[in-house]
Amino acid sequence: MLMYELLSKKKTGGILTRDEIDFMIAGYLDGTIPDYQMSAMLMAIYFQGMSADETLYLTQAMASSGQMLDLSDIGGVKVDKHSSGGVGDKTSLVLAPIMAACGLKIAKMSGRGLGHTGGTIDKLGSIPGFRTDISITEFKQNIERIGMALMGQTAELAPADKLLYALRDVTATVDHIALIASSIMSKKLAAGADVLVLDVKCGSGAFMQQEADAYALATEMVQIGNGAGKKTIALVTDMDQPLGMAVGNALELKEALHMLGGKGPADLWTVCLAIMEQMLVGSGQCATESAAKSQIEKVVANGLALQKMAEFVAAQGGDADYVYHPEKLPAAAIISPVLSQESAYISRIACDEVGRTSLILGGGRHTKDDVIDAAVGVVLAKKVGERVARGEVLAYVHGNDEAKANEARERLLSAYSFSDEPPQPPVLIKKVFSAPRDVVL
Repeated sequence: MLMYELLSKKKTGGILTRDEIDFMIAGYLDGTIPDYQMSAMLMAIYFQGMSADETLYLTQAMASSGQMLDLSDIGGVKVDKHSSGGVGDKTSLVLAPIMAACGLKIAKMSGRGLGHTGGTIDKLGSIPGFRTDISITEFKQNIERIGMALMGQTAELAPADKLLYALRDVTATVDHIALIASSIMSKKLAAGADVLVLDVKCGSGAFMQQEADAYALATEMVQIGNGAGKKTIALVTDMDQPLGMAVGNALELKEALHMLGGKGPADLWTVCLAIMEQMLVGSGQCATESAAKSQIEKVVANGLALQKMAEFVAAQGGDADYVYHPEKLPAAAIISPVLSQESAYISRIACDEVGRTSLILGGGRHTKDDVIDAAVGVVLAKKVGERVARGEVLAYVHGNDEAKANEARERLLSAYSFSDEPPQPPVLIKKVFSAPRDVVL
């Protein structure tokens, strides 16, 4: 088999076989296929596309290029949730302990945030002592004992994807749906869960800003997951304004802890509830979404969800007292209001601009080596559809540097748009993509 022949086949619209794709990925991983040939293949795929089978084969080849976690010795249904990321997206912090309290086993691998989207690991890092550099043995033990565990993605997980992504980044081939889907799903398949629930964000604060693109990505990932024998469900959810009110690591963790205690923003709960219902029904734990909702509400009301969060934090080295006393989390020295300059309805909040405001304050990373200030960020006071008077507070900037706080206030104010008439309320759950075929757990 020659890479030249595969290139010739693909550039003319041919369909690559599983053996051909396995050969290509193995060769690129061991260095026998050079960057220039793989770059040519990526460009051929970009213009010719990939069939559903090709995308599945590519995903499986990348997943099996490194360590494949085996969670089969853990009792119960193992579930993983993936979010494509967004501003104020703290859904994992809310739903993981609730799902563990409901009896599911949550096996989650997360990355750190980069740019204006925060990472779950960074948010939990606001708790002293909390660590995600746990061994796979410890990871599995915590899943078995507590019902949930979180660890950072290891270099051994889907190494071929890491190499391919770096190449895509410099060859302008990142924005191809099949390549995006295979990259995400290769890591999910390698992580070993039985059920995958995917939250594909859509809007100004998301990677997929157009609904059509978000639907295409969700469809592709569901096909891959189910084709690989994992029951896979995807939801497309709104990210045209921040989710919840808080943006920033400690601020978001505090909001998530309040939600676990039964309090918090309605939009955050709506999105979390929709994802959790799919997790419980998809895993077979509940027969209907209504039954799932009842079980979820019960474990929040009786305090079991918050207890699971405390057990999880303690098991990974953190001070569990912070779970019950979130006021102990890092707080900014400067908390200053952003005031409305007019009396009108809020018609839009540019989600990406809110995220960049937090980034200015030090709440995110420009590069992977940047140090995050856990205390800083933004807390919204008003959201789309609400009417405000001139001089009324729109949001609060939390900062530790006066110059950065001043710049952040100006940037945040520019993120708001207004209208004389009330806008249409945002649709939070745009679509749910269920398994196109039965997958038996």
